[in-house]
Amino acid sequence: MAGTDDTKRLPRVDLPADVRLDTLAVREGLPPSQYGENSEALYLTSSFVHPDAATAAARFANEEEAFVYSRFSNPTVTMMERRLAAMEGTEACIASSSGMSAILLLCLGLLKAGDHVICSQSVFGSTIKLLGGELARFGVETSFVSQTDVAAWQAAVRPTTRLLFAETPSNPLTEVCDIAALADVAHRAGALLAVDNCFCSPALQQPVKLGADLIVHSGTKYLDGQGRVLAGAVCGPAHIVNDKLVPLMRSAGMSLSPFNAWVVLKGLETLAIRMAAQSERALGLARWLEAHPAVQRVFHPGLPSHPQHALAMAQQNGCGGAVVSFIVKGEGAELARRNAFHVIDSTRICSITANLGDTKTTITHPASTSHGRLTEAQRLAAGITQGMIRVAAGLDDLDDLKADLARGLDTLTA
Repeated sequence: MAGTDDTKRLPRVDLPADVRLDTLAVREGLPPSQYGENSEALYLTSSFVHPDAATAAARFANEEEAFVYSRFSNPTVTMMERRLAAMEGTEACIASSSGMSAILLLCLGLLKAGDHVICSQSVFGSTIKLLGGELARFGVETSFVSQTDVAAWQAAVRPTTRLLFAETPSNPLTEVCDIAALADVAHRAGALLAVDNCFCSPALQQPVKLGADLIVHSGTKYLDGQGRVLAGAVCGPAHIVNDKLVPLMRSAGMSLSPFNAWVVLKGLETLAIRMAAQSERALGLARWLEAHPAVQRVFHPGLPSHPQHALAMAQQNGCGGAVVSFIVKGEGAELARRNAFHVIDSTRICSITANLGDTKTTITHPASTSHGRLTEAQRLAAGITQGMIRVAAGLDDLDDLKADLARGLDTLTA
C-alpha cells in the first residue's frame, strides 16, 4: 500500500513475535470487531461502505488499506490469508477459488509468452494439463522432468526459464523432491521455485525454510480437512503477492468466497492434530499393505522401503503424511485394472472419491480418475499404472481400514 500511516492500514492481531505454529493456527487473522467475538466473524457481503467520496477514491487507488469489494478484499478472506501465510512462514498470501485456480493465478501473474517452466512429470494430472496444454496455447513452454532427478531439472534449464514447479510428495506416488536442491537450480538460473504443499501442509513441511519462493495450496484438501469446500492459495513474498497477484485477482476474479474462506480458516485450527493422527493411520496401513501377499508394491514416505525415505523424514518433520498408494498384483494392464476395481468396490467403509484430506478415508483409482485425462504414456512416465490404488487415510479406526481393504485383497483372483 502506498500509505505508511498506521491509520491507513488494516489492524493486526497483537501476538508475541515468537509464537509457534499451533498458536498461529488458532489466533492469527484480524482483531475482533467492536462486538468482541472469540470465533472469527463471517462477512457475507459483496461491497463495503465508505464514509465519503474522497475516502472511497483513496481506497480504490490503494492509498489507504481497506476493504473495498469482495472480489479482491474481504475481512474473512484476509483472516484466512494471514493465518496461512503465518503458518507457512511467508510474508503474504492470496486466496483463490480452488487449488487449480491458485496455480493459474501464479502462472498468469509471473509468466508471459516465450517464458519457460520446468515441472515434475509426477504432479497432479490437472496441473500437467494446465501447464503442458492450456498455457502452451498462450506461448508458455513447459518441460516435464523426473521428480527426483535434480540433474534432469538442471539439464532442462534454458535462458527463458522463469519458474520451477514441484509437488512434494507427489500425487499419487508420494515421490519426494529435494526442495533445497531445486531452489539452488532455480536461483542460479534467475528463476523462482514454487512448491505445491498440498500433501503435507505447513503442519508437516514449510518449503520456504528450504529455499522455495512460493507455496501453492489446494485448501480443498487438508486445510479444510472435512471435504466441505473448494479453496486455493498462493503464499510468498509480499512484493510478488501484492504487486503481481493481487492486481491480477482484482481484474480476473478467481476469488475465494468468504464462506469458503471461513470454513478453511476454522479448519486450520485443527490442522496439526489431524495431520498427526491421519499420518499415523496411513503409516500403519502402509506397513500392513507391504506384508499382504496380494500387494505388489506400496508407496508411503514413512516406509524405509520408500526411495526418498530419508529425504522425506528430513523435509517433513519426520512424518510421512496421510496418503498411501499401492499396486495390486495382476499380470497385464487389463487384469491389474480389474483387480484394482475389485479391491475398491469391495470396500464398505472407505469413500470412493478422488478427493483427499478428509477426515473420512477416501480411496480411488488414479489412472481413471485424478489422472484419467492424461495419455497412457504420460501416466506411465509418472509411474501410474492400472493396478495402482490411492488411499488417503482419514480418522477411521486403523483396524477397520485394514479389514475394509482385506475384503477385496483377500478375494483377488490370479
